[in-house]
Amino acid sequence: MPYLSRIRINPLRAASRALLASPRAMHAVVQGGLPAPPDQHRTLWRLDADNPHRPLLFVLTTDKPDWTHLIEQAGWPDADGEHYAIRDYTPLLRQLAPGRGFAFRLTANPVQNTNRPDKPTQRQQERLDAGDRRSFRLGHRTATAQLNWFLTRTARWGFDIPAAPHLDTTRDTDGQPPREVRITTRQRRSFRKGDLTAKEAHVVMHAVTFEGHLRVTDPNLLTERLLAGIGPTKAYGCGLLTLAPLPERA
Repeated sequence: MPYLSRIRINPLRAASRALLASPRAMHAVVQGGLPAPPDQHRTLWRLDADNPHRPLLFVLTTDKPDWTHLIEQAGWPDADGEHYAIRDYTPLLRQLAPGRGFAFRLTANPVQNTNRPDKPTQRQQERLDAGDRRSFRLGHRTATAQLNWFLTRTARWGFDIPAAPHLDTTRDTDGQPPREVRITTRQRRSFRKGDLTAKEAHVVMHAVTFEGHLRVTDPNLLTERLLAGIGPTKAYGCGLLTLAPLPERA
C-alpha cells in the first residue's frame, strides 16, 4: 500500500541546513524512515521550498514510514502542531479516470541521450578517444528545452496538458497554443556520491519544477508513473509527481 508523507522542516537548525543543501544527505535521512533495507523499498521524495521559512518534504513510500528521527533532527520536536502527515495514497489513485483534471507539481531532471556532446568533459573525451560507442546522458540546460522535454513525453506518462485559456489566439513558436504548465524553479546541482574514488561518483543534475493542470488519458500509465517516478536521479529528489483534484466541470 503506498503512502504519501508531508514533513515540515525547520530551516534554522544546523542539521536542517545540511539536509537542505545536500540531496545525498536528504536521501539518506529519507531512507532512515523505513525499517526494511533500502533495496526493498521504492521511495520518491521532493523538497518544496516555496516558502524558505517553512520548507516541506514530500515522500512517497510503498510501506508506512516513521519520521520521528527526522523531526528530532530537523523539525520542531517540542512544538505544538502537526509535524508530519502520512496519508494512504490509494484513494487518490482510485480517482484517476480518462478526462479527469488535476493540478500537479513535478520536480524532474530533464535529460537527453547523445553520442557526441557539443562540449565534452575530460572524462567524456577520454571515452570518445577510446572508441566507446555508448551514448552520453546530458541534462537540458535551457527552460525552453526543459519544457519541451516535458511536453513531448506526457502521452507516455498517461496524461496531457490542456491548452491555456486565452482571450486571443496567441501561439508558441511551434504553432501550438500555450499549455497550462509553467516552470517555477530551475536549479543545477553538483555533488559527489558513494565512493569518492569511483569514476561515476560525481552527479550533475538540473532539477526543474513544473506546475500546472493535467488531464488523464490513461489511468494505468499515470498510476505507474505516480508510483515509479518520472525521469532519472530519483534518489536525489527528482521524479515525484503529485496531484490535487480539480472541481468537476458541468
